[in-house]
Amino acid sequence: MADLTTNFLGITSPNPFWLASAPPTDKEYNVRRAFEAGWGGVVWKTLGSEGPPIVNVNGPRYGAIYGADRRLLGLNNIELITDRPLETNLEEMARVKADYPDRALIASIMVPCEEEAWKAILPRVEETNADGIELNFGCPHGMSERGMGAAVGQVPEYIEMVTRWCKKYYDRPVIVKLTPNITDVRYPARAAKNGGADAVSLINTISSITSVNLDNFSPEPSIDGKGSHGGYCGPAVKPIAMNMVAEIARDPETHGLPISGIGGVTTWRDAAEFMSLGAGNVQVCTAAMTYGFKIVQEMITGLSEWMDKKGYTSTSDFIGQAVPNVTDWQYLNLNYIAKAKIDQDACIKCGRCYIACEDTSHQAIWMKEGRVFEVNDAECVACNLCVDVCPIEGCITMERMPAGATDPRTGQTVQDEYANWTMHPNNPSSQAAE
Repeated sequence: MADLTTNFLGITSPNPFWLASAPPTDKEYNVRRAFEAGWGGVVWKTLGSEGPPIVNVNGPRYGAIYGADRRLLGLNNIELITDRPLETNLEEMARVKADYPDRALIASIMVPCEEEAWKAILPRVEETNADGIELNFGCPHGMSERGMGAAVGQVPEYIEMVTRWCKKYYDRPVIVKLTPNITDVRYPARAAKNGGADAVSLINTISSITSVNLDNFSPEPSIDGKGSHGGYCGPAVKPIAMNMVAEIARDPETHGLPISGIGGVTTWRDAAEFMSLGAGNVQVCTAAMTYGFKIVQEMITGLSEWMDKKGYTSTSDFIGQAVPNVTDWQYLNLNYIAKAKIDQDACIKCGRCYIACEDTSHQAIWMKEGRVFEVNDAECVACNLCVDVCPIEGCITMERMPAGATDPRTGQTVQDEYANWTMHPNNPSSQAAE
């Protein structure tokens, strides 16, 4: 089988699946169970300084968004960083690392944006023999009101400043965890790199309100009739997370900066997609909270079998392979023309493709006698909506028109205009573009 051993920043773990800093990594008991289940590493739930105590709510901490059959699509949490004593966490981290030397153990840290606060906690963390630290610059609730979390992650100058402090007082890898609650994630990533960060991890949770109780008009989760914005995570945030990972991976100013991908990783396929976009490993939270620690075995088996099928012997064989194929819209090949095709043998005659196209798209699907649905090529723009709404996978496909064919919608010969893509004005490397 493929070797899933991963080397991230010189930190070796038996597989690329790490648990993210969150409730599942809050204490020794959890982390030991996670390692026994097969996780390659953990990022310990965020540590704070020995200042005013962290006090979490004692009512509901999570709100949820559900899909079909109550499948959990997203969690909104209002939990803060660890409310356990710093010394207790440090002692437990040291014991766990000593007993599991082959697993990655990273300490997540959030303290006030003052050099002395970081200078004080870093030597104590180093004594645990943790493999590195992750700077929590992302929490969008609770701690940000105290000038930490996203309040730091939204200001590139602060990111660079604190990262420099950590590199000054800590000798092991420094990972900067980025917030998605920002307009352009490239700027905080550049700041982290300029400050000397060894890697970035993303995304942290998205500021959100998942629902409102329409009886007492309180956002959920409700605490004595009041609610607050929290951090959104789970499968629903995966598209946002992958885009941000790709933006950093293809940015010339952060090229080569290692990335730990976070956000909705639930299956081996999710992990492979993140890694193809440049992530050296992935961190998981919601999937473990939904299905338990042993879900990692499905991830390990699935990724191994896929790698075997592809002929990959190491995760490094496919990390970043999708990055060159991520481009800006203006560089897309406008000569590419496709049309929808319906497999009549697979069609169940539900009509969803027809009504979606008729009401909201390009009126490119006919409904004939006997509820037979056919594509009108003269109107089809290959928008893919029919594929997306069809309940039968593979029933509707998009098929590219061959060179020389006439597009019945435009009357043009396919690839007639700008037939040589290397001369297309949208191609950044073409002479026309120059």
